[in-house]
Amino acid sequence: MQYKADSPEDYISQLPEERKAPITKLHNLIKDNMPKGLESGMSYGMLAYFVPKSVYPAGYHCKPFPPLPFLNLASQKNFIAFYHMGIYAKKELYDWFVAEYPKHSDYKLDMGKSCVRFKKIDAIPYDLIEQLLGRMSIKEWIDIYESTIKK
Repeated sequence: MQYKADSPEDYISQLPEERKAPITKLHNLIKDNMPKGLESGMSYGMLAYFVPKSVYPAGYHCKPFPPLPFLNLASQKNFIAFYHMGIYAKKELYDWFVAEYPKHSDYKLDMGKSCVRFKKIDAIPYDLIEQLLGRMSIKEWIDIYESTIKK
């Protein structure tokens, strides 16, 4: 589900009541623990946490005008989606996350390449997300992006 929002606060205000608290908690957790140098805002109709153009002027992919994305957070129809580009780009980080997840949740991990889907909103492993946020720096993300994804 996409919301027409100009800011994270506007996005959160449009959510169904049962989604406001967990999205707000995740948003604040991300802002408080995201790697230094990231900024938050909106992108692709989701909450976005990205490398600003002042840090990485080349921007994202073949479109240099958007900043380089790193994290996204969205309320979808049947789940909350948490996107982490580092999980997609760095196998060791992916392997760590997959191994750690069962220690923090009683539910099966539902994950795509960079997307973790939380269907049980009352069972979001906030502590694991906090740990994940500290496992990759912006410099490492840019280096990985330039050496693998941007080829």
